[in-house]
This record gives sequence, structure tokens and C-alpha cells, in this order.
Amino acid sequence: MSAAGIPDVTASPLAGALAQIAQEIDATFDMLLPLPGDARQCLVEAMRYAAMGGGKRLRPLLLTSVAEMYGVSRDSAVRAGTAIEAIHVYSLIHDDLPCMDNDALRHGKPTLHIAFDEATAVLAGDSLHAFAFEVLADPATSADPFTRIELVQTLGQASGWQGMAGGQMMDLVAENSEFDLQTVTRLQQLKTGALLGAAVDMGAILAKVPYEARTHLRGYARDIGLAFQIVDDLIDYEGDAALAGKAVGKDAAAGKETFVSLLGPERARDQARMLIEQAIQHLAQHGPEADVLRAVARYIVERNH
Repeated sequence: MSAAGIPDVTASPLAGALAQIAQEIDATFDMLLPLPGDARQCLVEAMRYAAMGGGKRLRPLLLTSVAEMYGVSRDSAVRAGTAIEAIHVYSLIHDDLPCMDNDALRHGKPTLHIAFDEATAVLAGDSLHAFAFEVLADPATSADPFTRIELVQTLGQASGWQGMAGGQMMDLVAENSEFDLQTVTRLQQLKTGALLGAAVDMGAILAKVPYEARTHLRGYARDIGLAFQIVDDLIDYEGDAALAGKAVGKDAAAGKETFVSLLGPERARDQARMLIEQAIQHLAQHGPEADVLRAVARYIVERNH
């Protein structure tokens, strides 16, 4: 940790991995989203604006790190990572719309509906959603059709009403409801944790690791997912909008119950740290090949944006 309280990723295996995956994901979006040179050009420009040059890329990093542990080709893993990042980006586009969170800033730049317009933002989100499954269904991602089907099913379930979208609906309801800790935990397991869990699972699916042999990975993903959201709540409660690259203080203004409002900031911070230690313990059967996953877990609890 630096003196300014910013995680020092240069001291861990995370530094090179973050730089590499960011470059690879941008390059893949660039290759797969060429500007069409017709009336659709504004739509594709909007997709590229939202998808390229920003974000932590944690989901594709998790996916490629798990895949690499089991010897999956880098190209296959990066394509699958691009698909899950497309789902994440689409969700942010729609979350930022006036009918949802009505945010004006994302990754330190105007949100898509501000930079373009609402209709284009809706279509760009829809198109990135469809794009993700197009990429997963392509034999270039995996030559095995059964693997491709499992990838599609896993990401579809994590994205829809049983996962991320269901969690977002609960989050909308939370503005006019009083949720207890159990309900807030379930909300965040869906809204945030489902896609992080899918990233870990999809890396193992590419490697054809049997479902029953992935229990420890699911435990790791579950714990980092909850810790990630607790830290997000702390950032919203006490963070700096300039560092976060987005508005802060929104949860309290909306009257939502969060881990911070229910536990208090110190207990919430302690809970996040406990979850990260638990997540790292789930990786005990792995050696140095899991060091990036361990570094990701530590970064999640130390980050300030």
C-alpha cells in the first residue's frame, strides 16, 4: 500500500497481468467491432466508446487467470474474457441511464447517454449483450461445441433474472424498502457476485474442469464478490469522486440499506478483509500458478476506486 492509500499493484503479480489483459481486451474489441461505414456507424462508435479504454477488467482477468492455471490457450481465454466484459459494460450503460441510476460520469468520462444520447445508449447496451453470446458461440472461442454451450449457459444465467439483472431489480426496489443484512447480501451476490463467479467458472469450463472439481473456485469467487461490493459501499460512503471516476454518496441519498449502513464502516471493512482471507484459503491446493488470483483478492479489499 502506498503512502497515499492507493494499492501498490507494482509490488505484486497483478501489475503485469492488469496491463496485459487491458491491452488484449481493447485489441479484441477493436478487431471484432470495426466501424461499418454506414448509418450504423454511430452505434458501433458508442459501443467502442463504452467498451474500450477504461475499467478494471477484473472479470476477464479472473477468467484468463483460471484458464491459464489449467493450460487453456490464451486466445480462447481472451475471447471468452471479452464476452464477459461486454456483458459487464452493457450493464453499466443501462445502469447509468436516467430510468435507472441516472449517472453522468463513468470511468472518469461522460456516461454513454450523455456523450451520445439515450436511444443510442440503449441500443449500444443491447448490442453488446448480443455481441457477448455471438463471441462465445463462435468456434474461434472453443472448438468444442459442448464447451461453447456451457459457456453460453453460464454467462446467460449469471446475466439475467437469476443473476445480475435480478440483483439490479432488487437494488431498485431497495430505494423504497428496508432490507436486512441477509437480503442485502443476496442482492449483492446477484448484482455483483454472479458475474464475478461466472468469470471464474468460465475459465474452468474452457479447461473442461468437471463441475464437482470447481467447488473451491466457486468459494473463492463467492467471497471476493461479496468483498468487492462491501468495498464499493465503503467507496460510496467515504470515497473521493475524482479517484472513483464516478459519483459517490448515492446510496445514502437514495435511502438504500448497504453493508456500511447496516454494519458501520469499521465492521464492514473488517468483514471485507475476512472474506478476502477466506477467498485466498480456497486456493490452498494451488501453488504459484494461482498467485494472480490471490493478488486480485488482495487488490479488491485495498482499492480506493
